[in-house]
Amino acid sequence: MPQIPTEVQVRPGVEADLQALTDIYNHYVRETALTFDTTASTSEDRLPWLRSHPEDGPHRLLVALGPDTRRGTPHVLGYATSSPYRPKAAYSTSVEVSVYLAPGATGRGVGTLLYETLFEALADEDVHRAYAAIAQPNEPSARLHAAFGFRLVGTYTEVGRKFGRYWDVSWYEKALLSRTAPTASPDPARSRR
Repeated sequence: MPQIPTEVQVRPGVEADLQALTDIYNHYVRETALTFDTTASTSEDRLPWLRSHPEDGPHRLLVALGPDTRRGTPHVLGYATSSPYRPKAAYSTSVEVSVYLAPGATGRGVGTLLYETLFEALADEDVHRAYAAIAQPNEPSARLHAAFGFRLVGTYTEVGRKFGRYWDVSWYEKALLSRTAPTASPDPARSRR
């Protein structure tokens, strides 16, 4: 793992971050196939997304702030989220996680710091599994997720079309150890197999 920068602070995302978060996301929309959105968003478009990630609970938005030597104020380097995996109630103990970094913030340990903070916060929630969808190819993201114990569980081939070509998406899974979740009862039918 890269050296974690000590000057970077991580905190919950707030509405004052929305323009910076939107700018970061729109970079990936316009320049990469790492998200399958094809149209850039406005801050107003993304406000419901931000509000769906409260400061506590299993669905979080964490923002990394770094010092801005030109202005003397912190600026947004990137963000990590844990979002609902699927809308049906039985999926409530699973989350989908992601990290997006400002173009100049990659390879500096910011993603590592965001995920460390996110997974530490999720340890106090009733969350059992984390999933990450990674458009391929994306070796840096695959390495980051592997460093946190994610394992490849499958690949959807040519599942999305962007920039005039088809892209694969690999799904990664990580078991989460909750300090507060009730222990699930074993399924008697499964234990007899």
